[in-house]
Amino acid sequence: MRPTGRPLRRHALVPGGALFQPLCVVLLLWTCCWPTLASGMTDEAIADLRQETRDIFYHGYDNYMKHAFPEDELRPLSCAPLTRDRQNPAHIEVNDVLGNYSLTLIDSLSTLAILASTPPPNKKGGNKALEEFQEGIKLLVENYGDGTPGPGGEGARARGFDLDSKVQVFETVIRGVGGLLSAHQFAVGDLPIRGYDAKIQKRKRKEGIFWPKRFVYNGQLLRLATDLANRLLPAFNTPTGLPYPRVNLRHGVPFYAKSPNNMDAAHGQCAKDPNDKGTEITETCSAGAGSLILEFSTLSRLTGNPDYERVAKEAFWAVWERRSSIGLIGAGIDAETGHWVSSYTGIGAGIDSFFEYALKSHILLSGLPFDQANAATDSPEAFLGAWIEAHDGIKRQIYRGAQHQHPHYAQVDLYTGAIRAFWIDSLSAFYQGLLTMAGKLDEAIETHLLYTALWTRYSAMPERWSTATGNIEHGLRWWGGRPEWIESTWYLYQATKDPWYLHTGEMALRDIKRRCWTKCGWAGLQDVRTGELSDRMESFFLGETAKYLFLLFDPSHPLNTWDAPFVFTTEGHPLIIPKRLRHARRMKQATPLVWQPPETCPLPPAHVPFTISATAARPDVFHAASLARLHLMPTIETLDSPLIEFSADHPSISMSDVRSPSNYTYYPWTLPPELVPRNATSSPMAVRTTFDLSFPNMPNTLQVGALQRVQEGILVNSMSGLRLGMVREHEKSLVLEKQVKMDEHFRIYAISNIALGRDEKVFMSRATIDNFNPLDPFFTRTRDAHTLDLVIDVPPLPAAASSNALVNLLSDALYGLGNISEFDAMHLDVEPDTLEDEPSYLSNFLSSLQALLSAPLPTSIPPISSSKRVDVDDQTTRRHAIPASLPTGPGAAPMPDTTDPDVAHSIENPLSWDKVYIHPNTLCDERLDIEIPKQHQIIVIPRGDCSFSKKLSNIPAYPPHVASLQLVIIVSYPEQEEDTKDDLEAREQTQLVQPLLDEAQHTPSGLPRPHPIPLIMVGGGDQTLEFLKRAEGVGMRRRYYFRSQGVKIGNLIVL
Repeated sequence: MRPTGRPLRRHALVPGGALFQPLCVVLLLWTCCWPTLASGMTDEAIADLRQETRDIFYHGYDNYMKHAFPEDELRPLSCAPLTRDRQNPAHIEVNDVLGNYSLTLIDSLSTLAILASTPPPNKKGGNKALEEFQEGIKLLVENYGDGTPGPGGEGARARGFDLDSKVQVFETVIRGVGGLLSAHQFAVGDLPIRGYDAKIQKRKRKEGIFWPKRFVYNGQLLRLATDLANRLLPAFNTPTGLPYPRVNLRHGVPFYAKSPNNMDAAHGQCAKDPNDKGTEITETCSAGAGSLILEFSTLSRLTGNPDYERVAKEAFWAVWERRSSIGLIGAGIDAETGHWVSSYTGIGAGIDSFFEYALKSHILLSGLPFDQANAATDSPEAFLGAWIEAHDGIKRQIYRGAQHQHPHYAQVDLYTGAIRAFWIDSLSAFYQGLLTMAGKLDEAIETHLLYTALWTRYSAMPERWSTATGNIEHGLRWWGGRPEWIESTWYLYQATKDPWYLHTGEMALRDIKRRCWTKCGWAGLQDVRTGELSDRMESFFLGETAKYLFLLFDPSHPLNTWDAPFVFTTEGHPLIIPKRLRHARRMKQATPLVWQPPETCPLPPAHVPFTISATAARPDVFHAASLARLHLMPTIETLDSPLIEFSADHPSISMSDVRSPSNYTYYPWTLPPELVPRNATSSPMAVRTTFDLSFPNMPNTLQVGALQRVQEGILVNSMSGLRLGMVREHEKSLVLEKQVKMDEHFRIYAISNIALGRDEKVFMSRATIDNFNPLDPFFTRTRDAHTLDLVIDVPPLPAAASSNALVNLLSDALYGLGNISEFDAMHLDVEPDTLEDEPSYLSNFLSSLQALLSAPLPTSIPPISSSKRVDVDDQTTRRHAIPASLPTGPGAAPMPDTTDPDVAHSIENPLSWDKVYIHPNTLCDERLDIEIPKQHQIIVIPRGDCSFSKKLSNIPAYPPHVASLQLVIIVSYPEQEEDTKDDLEAREQTQLVQPLLDEAQHTPSGLPRPHPIPLIMVGGGDQTLEFLKRAEGVGMRRRYYFRSQGVKIGNLIVL
């Protein structure tokens, strides 16, 4: 937001005048009050919100312990426990999560530990949260044992987690294993609790940390976490390294018939449950398979068993190695085949925490030893590299910028990046917190605004919402207490200290209290519009949502100020590899690391003078609200208007909603009105220029096969009835660390209702477009003045001669004896009678040589390295097209007037020139022989050592003739180019600079050249030179592109 201009005062202020003295008093009072106003929220207000958050947690936790423990979750409407649905095993929404092991207690322990660092004022001096934390651990041990093999390992409910429960691997790791590990680290002091001393003592043959009520903590939770993790390991025994999605905590994976565990009757699980061999879904998700490293790596480092970390890393890389060519991963993937189940992708459900664990694994494992031989997959930098590449793919393919009303993330095709759906889901709100950790602060702030607007509109976050329609998508209208948006709010406040996020958190807190309270806990919203409640309090509401709210309102909490490489898991459990396990002496790196972490994080946005919130002062605040249709909601000014008009689409609107202190009472959203600039305005929204270009139906034209999908896009074989959807946009490139706006162009985003990805192209042959007017202002064909294609007919490599085979054979036989030529003449002491009577000695040797010399030619060519690859599959001449750049400057000459050759080689369509001379050096210090340009049509010169004009000046004048010099080709090497890719496919994507001929051409004698020589430059170095040495013919093919209304169509390629 920015304030509008105001009229100037008519009378100037004079020192000592009547107006000046009162103004000084006002300015003085303003200066005194500025520190308070600048904070945006007083310490007392923050403390009150902190206490309210504490009350929210205890209302849920106390009721769980009263009505549901030791079962997994609470039913707040029924005041009863929620357990596994054993009558309906297919009810995976419940059964995947609830393992019958007191899940909510395990998920809540780390929240209790966090609350214990900031206890409320208490006259008795007690710390309720710490006491509840210790009591909760004691209850777990009583019910599930202490994790030892002896009598102490037997609990009231089970020995460890020996339970007949089929659960989801991912949910059990992040909630069960992660919750146990985090609570253990708080208990032993690896994670800080203010005022708690985790001192190990020995008393009466007991060793550990002595707590009240005679309980001694000696690592029970770590042993229980190990027991639980061991029960999950059978799921990782798959051909792909991707874990099966589900496992039975007692029986393993007998329901996966193809599991290697079930192939060995002696050591497998064949006899465990022979009747349970039915069909079981093997589809897991990228998040489920790739988001296990934090918990399992911590477990491995604490126990010394590397197996957990190894299988988690293998699963992560098994997902990442299957990413598409545009750098995206899908949501569903088959654990047995490794194939993607669906081509839809985004950043939300099924994918979200994969990106989170890529970055956080780098943080957690930084500074720790790793396998140097496998640094590409085992080092912390490898995970940072995966995150950087993943973010680049998301920003390129999934991110929709300001030209789409307000930045957000869509659902796209995994392989092409084409738009597939316009919805966003509540899980994707985590991404702004991850961006904040990665230093992508501006992207995090701008995209977080949309989720804030959605919460403001619905007083909750709907599970899925459409940016296209502005309505909830496919009836997914619930909010089960998810924490992702609140989590990102906390991260952003930590990075910016902007009071906007404190008020945003206050809005969430008050909405939760107003809409979700029940007498037995906190219910989820079954419908965010009507306020209908669901009879379930998810364990993550206490484990994450309440936790992040509390940390938001506790700026001085140890976890908000601690300088240590700890991370929060995707379930909100803090973990760290403690200092005692970090070696003081760093391991020597065998190879240099590819990825280097950024050295600094960006500064938060600067405050606009005389404003409180940099976020509220952003010029695009209204853009996010407009995309969320927030301007259609009632405000305080419309209290007297009939609310019936909103009830159809928004039946949850009521007088209490309108009068809510946080929603709909002012605009924008959450800041108190006094902190919003008066008469503020927003910048205009960007408008995308789009239009459709339709072509008429041609008579006698078949529509079948008109469009053909090829590797990089769509090949158009017929223009009849074709419709091109185009959008006007511009690209940004990074040049010298500064963003440079390139020329605007049109991009075809759809072709006859087929959506195209951002990097996909539309290919058309010249024959396809020959029937159209090349001067049509909406579809104008234009010759490319910067590049063309150098066409070379390259015959197959000649077969190796048999004499070479003989030389190789002799060399192998005489290996180690050196060069035969270096030996003295050999003298054979053979008796003459022996030669007469037994001629086999010499004659047999000579016969062997003769047989080798008469051996047939080899039928195949030895393999060539990838950088020197030549396609010789059919032993025929192949036609190659290499991009070439045209020269610029006063010495540039027009290209020869030749016809464009066909794409494929044929005897009926030979290339224009067949006499090629390749100069051995850069032609800078010598004059070319006069006969060379007279007898050769092509002269090839390596790039470098002097200017292009200098090279041409060393070519003597020659009489023009069809058999004399027609074209000079400069060959550039990879080290002379900005992009060092040297294979042919990569080189075709590299733009060469145009060679500058800085002076008019002249002959070696200094006279103006009467017939300037055409020149082009190609890349490829030695590979291109090899093609030209073997060339049967050389030609050139001009490139064309199309303009529409004078603007280039960037992704339309004319073949």
